[in-house]
Amino acid sequence: MTGVSSSCEVLVEHVSTAAYTVPTDAPEGDGTFGWDSTTMVLVRVSGGGATGTGWTYAPVATAAFIREALVPLVAGSGAMDVGDTWGTMVRHVRNSGRHGLVGYAISAVDVALWDLKARLLDLPLHRLLGAVRPDVPVYGSGGFTTYDEQQLTEQLTHWTVEQRIPRVKIKIGESWGTCVGRDVDRMGQARAIVGDDVELFVDANGAYGAAQAVRVMEDVHDLDVRWFEEPVSSDDLAGLREVRQRVRPDVAAGEYVGDLYEARRLCDENAVDCLQLDVSRCGGITEWLRGAAVAAAHNLQVSGHCGPHLHAHVAAATPNLRHLEWFHDHVRIEDMLFDGTLDPTGGTITPRDDAVGNGLTFRDDVAEQYLVEG
Repeated sequence: MTGVSSSCEVLVEHVSTAAYTVPTDAPEGDGTFGWDSTTMVLVRVSGGGATGTGWTYAPVATAAFIREALVPLVAGSGAMDVGDTWGTMVRHVRNSGRHGLVGYAISAVDVALWDLKARLLDLPLHRLLGAVRPDVPVYGSGGFTTYDEQQLTEQLTHWTVEQRIPRVKIKIGESWGTCVGRDVDRMGQARAIVGDDVELFVDANGAYGAAQAVRVMEDVHDLDVRWFEEPVSSDDLAGLREVRQRVRPDVAAGEYVGDLYEARRLCDENAVDCLQLDVSRCGGITEWLRGAAVAAAHNLQVSGHCGPHLHAHVAAATPNLRHLEWFHDHVRIEDMLFDGTLDPTGGTITPRDDAVGNGLTFRDDVAEQYLVEG
């Protein structure tokens, strides 16, 4: 039990976790990696007659770590004391290492605890967190390097015509930056498909070197690319800074930020125009809020990475938010496995005021076929 709990408050009575592996609807790939399935690790925490749900996209082993290392800490903790429980988890994993799988585990538990607290208080989560906007801007994200021209056309048209999303992102940097000609062609195809009024974003997933990334943007200067994500590895702060100084699009990175200090380093080094944060990786909603404050102190905005329904409520409560990634893979999974998912038509999503917590209900009957652990 954590330090500030009292006998009169609601305690967390039960914690469970499970992992679900869902095949993609087509082979997916980016500049450095390819995949044909995605694993969601789900956490549910219960107390006071309510249940909160959180999740992360992570290896199956994450579920075992949660069960063995985190459940004993969370069970019996005060359901209102999310920050205290988060601190207990972070201190406990010192010798396991905070980042990677361990950080993903903490993130999923933290999100579940926030959802539980909101449900116990009979509040929508964004109201509990302190909403500063009714709507959250999103951008369509996918455009995988594995897609042919027809697949790319269908996806971009779906976002921009059917859903009227005014900003879209495709993957480039194919095969560790060894297929620049195809990268350039695909950016040209994307611009031709979406027209001049839609913002075009690209993501190299760290596949290029700094000088190469600059040359690629010079080759497509006429396409008005607005967002260049991870042109080089997010570990290469000097490379990010160099690219940022030499290209027109905003340079973004931060999806692998695992704690407050990594967020600060990206900001301190003038490495990004916009800091990305991922609730499912950085330490949950608790650490997102701190990371966003660090970005604000550097006069930077933040952008939510993937998992749009994980981010919707905290994004609505973040003053320096730019937008949220409407990522094809995770949108598809969340639509399949939850009731209550949001509609991005018009380019924004609106967290619901008529539902408590995150507004979602997990569909165990649908998810059962994908269960691999738990």
